[in-house]
Amino acid sequence: MKDKSRRNLIKTGFLGGLAGMLGASNSLGKALGIIPTPAEVEGPFYPVMDQQDKDFDLTKIEGRQGIADGEHIIIKGQITDVAGIPVENAVIDLWQANAKGRYRHPRDPNPEPLDPNFQGWAIISSGKDGRFRFKTVKPGAYPASGTWIRPPHIHFKVSSSGHNPLTTQMYFPGEKLNETDLLLRNKKASDRPLMIAKPVGKEKNITIYQYNIVFK
Repeated sequence: MKDKSRRNLIKTGFLGGLAGMLGASNSLGKALGIIPTPAEVEGPFYPVMDQQDKDFDLTKIEGRQGIADGEHIIIKGQITDVAGIPVENAVIDLWQANAKGRYRHPRDPNPEPLDPNFQGWAIISSGKDGRFRFKTVKPGAYPASGTWIRPPHIHFKVSSSGHNPLTTQMYFPGEKLNETDLLLRNKKASDRPLMIAKPVGKEKNITIYQYNIVFK
């Protein structure tokens, strides 16, 4: 029995070393059923006007007394690779429309008003165990064309040393416009749930959504 156990350990060690040479992360990720977060287009409204305040609380702007209009929410999550290993100090560049569906971008044709108290853009980092958290407002839907209304969503560009950068979009559950969105519909049925945040509770009557991000 001892010899058999030792042979099994040697065999396991050999296979583990082979998996490492062939790309352990991808192999282990497949074994664990971890799927990378689907990539998505950046879109036309990535911020082009720099701003001083890009912190984790988008519901207020430094130096102003007011708070952003709309439903305040919290987004939290974890960044890992496909092997499930947390990615610490990843840079998370995120931007979105305000509660009326208007971006703080000079080429946004949406006639809805800007919100002077909404930050709209943040650049934060993942902390210990790859976790991140920010406060914002639930973005409004807006017309992308005469026949296409985009559902509420938040844009992410995530980067970290040793990983391929990821640009994606996070959607909200229960939105009827998700069913007709040209971008989300273009994804495989198995990928769509990976792009939709999940409500996980409340904090002082503010809904908390969970949205995890997995690098390839």
